Amino acid sequence: MGWQKALNALIGRSAELTRLAAVLDSAAAGLAGVALIGGDAGIGKTRLVTELAERAEAAGFAVLVGQCAELGDALPYLPLADALRGAPAELRAEIEARPILGRLLPGGVDLGAETASALTQQQLFGSMLGFLATRPVLLILEDLHWADRSTRDLLVFLSRMLQTERVCLVGTYRTDDLHRRHPLRRVLAELKRLPSVTAVELSPLGPDEMADHLSELGGTDPQVISEVVDRAEGNPFYAEELLEAVTDGCSMSDGLADLLLSRVEPLSDAAQRVLRTAAVAGRRVDHALLQEASGLDDLAFEDAMREIVSQGLLRPDGEYGYAFRHALLQEVVYTDLLPGERTRTHSEFARLLTAREGAAAELAYHYLAGHDLAEAMSASVEAGRRAERLGAPAEAHRHFEQALGLWDRVPDAERRAGTDRVRLAMRTAAAAADMGDNHRAIAQLRELPPTAETRERLAYYLYDSDDVPAAVAAAEEAVAAAAPGTAVLARALATLARTLIPTARDAEIGPLAERALEIAGDTGARDAQKSAMITLASCAEYDGDPGRAGELFGAAAAQESGDLAVDLRAIFQHARLTFEHGSMAEAAVIAERGVRLAEDSGLSWSTFGTDLRFLQLLIHYTAGDWVRARKEGSGFGVRVGTNHEAILSSFALYVEVAMGLPEVDERLTWVRPFWSDSLVVYMSRALAAEHALWNGAPALALDHVTAVLDALDPAYMGNIRIGAVGLWALAELGRTDGADELLARARGPVRPGMGAEGHAWLARAEAEWHRAHGRADVGAWRAAVEAFDYGFVYETARSRWRLAEALLVSGDHAAALEEWRRAVRVAASLGARPLGDALADLGRRARFPAAESEAPSGAASGTGPGDASGGAFGGVAGSVAGAAAGSGSGAAEGRETRDGTRGRTPAGSRPGALTGREREVLTLVAEGLANREIGERLFIAQKTVSVHVSNILGKLGVSSRTQAAAVARREGLL
Repeated sequence: MGWQKALNALIGRSAELTRLAAVLDSAAAGLAGVALIGGDAGIGKTRLVTELAERAEAAGFAVLVGQCAELGDALPYLPLADALRGAPAELRAEIEARPILGRLLPGGVDLGAETASALTQQQLFGSMLGFLATRPVLLILEDLHWADRSTRDLLVFLSRMLQTERVCLVGTYRTDDLHRRHPLRRVLAELKRLPSVTAVELSPLGPDEMADHLSELGGTDPQVISEVVDRAEGNPFYAEELLEAVTDGCSMSDGLADLLLSRVEPLSDAAQRVLRTAAVAGRRVDHALLQEASGLDDLAFEDAMREIVSQGLLRPDGEYGYAFRHALLQEVVYTDLLPGERTRTHSEFARLLTAREGAAAELAYHYLAGHDLAEAMSASVEAGRRAERLGAPAEAHRHFEQALGLWDRVPDAERRAGTDRVRLAMRTAAAAADMGDNHRAIAQLRELPPTAETRERLAYYLYDSDDVPAAVAAAEEAVAAAAPGTAVLARALATLARTLIPTARDAEIGPLAERALEIAGDTGARDAQKSAMITLASCAEYDGDPGRAGELFGAAAAQESGDLAVDLRAIFQHARLTFEHGSMAEAAVIAERGVRLAEDSGLSWSTFGTDLRFLQLLIHYTAGDWVRARKEGSGFGVRVGTNHEAILSSFALYVEVAMGLPEVDERLTWVRPFWSDSLVVYMSRALAAEHALWNGAPALALDHVTAVLDALDPAYMGNIRIGAVGLWALAELGRTDGADELLARARGPVRPGMGAEGHAWLARAEAEWHRAHGRADVGAWRAAVEAFDYGFVYETARSRWRLAEALLVSGDHAAALEEWRRAVRVAASLGARPLGDALADLGRRARFPAAESEAPSGAASGTGPGDASGGAFGGVAGSVAGAAAGSGSGAAEGRETRDGTRGRTPAGSRPGALTGREREVLTLVAEGLANREIGERLFIAQKTVSVHVSNILGKLGVSSRTQAAAVARREGLL
């Protein structure tokens, strides 16, 4: 037929295809992208993505195509299941390696335990992200205007999380179906703000393009083509149908619906019966199911199908089914059914699907449309349960609410539902909370009888909604209503202890948690037991008993609660406490266990999954394993669009700032719009301050510090580190105003039992306070070195840098040289370029004798263990060693340089050429410094400076310092 020929050429969409191809090319190069294609029904969206898919396949992409359906709002992840079902053979093993994805496929019987659907959703999302990262993939999701809520959430998640994967995600939707309150409108508005998203709107084709399109379809009569172009108004599908009608000898109808029905009317009665039955099934239908529903025998059905397919109304789809050529055709045929005919056919599909153990959501749809309320309620409850297990809380809530709405109209509803109304309502509230609607969950629970269970859940959701007084009141009601010695009482006590944490009733928390722990142990309530342990551990830590806190966190982390979210939370807290108290190796093992658990369960991007990954990065960063730290940091994307993403992106700044990598400026540019969020400010601006200091901008650094302190609670431990950075900035500015306040801010959060890192940063703050006041306090800097030497490799080296300076000022040149050398070796091995440059400057000013062998040869060449970037910071050791080599006695008079040539001074061609030290003194003279200041800067006596100045004046043939500076600038000596 003519419409099939349309696939041979794409008319009038070259500009749109070029934009889509650019997204695909970027994905091939390792920059994931998303394209959203909108347009009216029949405008050519599918044709365009078909062309893109052909290009993708030619470029080595695996192409996955998923189709939403009008029924899709009831069936969670319908397009995702459709896409996975059609996955090429090479991706099957990747799907099988992720059981939660296998649940979506036909025959996927493992629905898992009845756990929180929000957690299961996070598992599914994380598994899908990992699956897409395995090879280049083009994932097409069609007709998103029919997508269910969970599919829309997945679309947003992938659009935000895909960064460097070779993935191109394409979604199509009808613009003419998006009424003002359509749920996809909000999603599109959100996604179109993302830098990774390309929006493509398909407008009607022009008259010339339409004529070319019709010619390609086989149109030859200019008059017919002209009339079709006039009527079709730029819509290719409408034009195809008009041309087909003329070809078949029919008249051109004014409306598309009438035109499509005119294509159906010439069919035989049997063919029309089959087509109407297929329309009730939806866009696609199984061969055997359609035949049975139509009531025709084998021969009659085959004749009818041959007639329908030959007319291009249905097309074969897969091995055993059919699909309408276009969704519009299915909609028109379905709408044309008589009410009784529609009800009767839905009932027949419900009966047949029940016998085949079909999807509960589909059964609920057909039973409700067939007016069988009892079966619709039963199927809705089951559909809600299955949606929970698939990680689709929005669909679970929808089905449960539908069942509750039918409850009073169904005799013996409790038997049919398999639960009572209160428990079903609690399940509905839980689904609402899991989909992020705590307010709806709270409202639903408040309508229920005030039992211990309902009040405990109410307290839990109120606390998560930051309504602490109401949460405490509800938790107290739950404790009062609970029967003694029951699991319900254990949960109520654990929840009450949790809700009291932000209140002044802290003396009650411990006894309540201890009581919850005891009852939970007796009744086997593992969730309550673990929650109580974590609460007790937090109290012990706050009270300055890290030993007891570590025991409790360790015990909580060691046992499985049956709730992965609680398990990950316990492991994170145990690893965090162990890390903060300086046990690097043990903390690394605990964190690795948590990260593995998160990865294996698909929860790497859950709250505690990302927290554990950040903690793992921080442990490796602290322990000096920067190759792994940088690799872990690269997993947090640069392109961000929300506060949460900005926080994740900021994690990578620790190692990137310390290494002086070019990515820092780009990352800060993306994060900057989210500096209104206090956590983003703390994470990113604190490191932006260090970045500014390394780049010679202490005033900017101080601005960052001020902004961070303004955003932080004075009791927060992070104040210690930020105070130290602020004092560093003041010292560089030569200012003392504000120094006392910054030191007080750093001292404010200090408490008994504080971890090793907190004490180390406090020692750093004390030392910087002295430096801001112009004192090079050897004792203060030695204390900082010793404090950081618990295992913080980089900060120990940074403190040694300042200790070396202080020792030089005190006159202990030998000790200063030893500290400097130790810092140089660490900076070189880590690839810490800014610190390396600072050490090089110190070595030059101090005239430290050092050889290339001071640093590991691998680091000097840019290929050592710290060189995760293949040379991005390989010059650290070279710059340090080179500067030191050029600062010793005689260095400027002919020492062999790294390239094998003899070193010469810039003024080597002039009589009386300056030595290296004289050029250093001349540079500072030109800056206007007095002899005393030059001596302090170069760590030499004032008298020695005077001798150097006299020599300089004589060699340059001038009589004053001003003239010397002028000659130096003119001759290029500076």
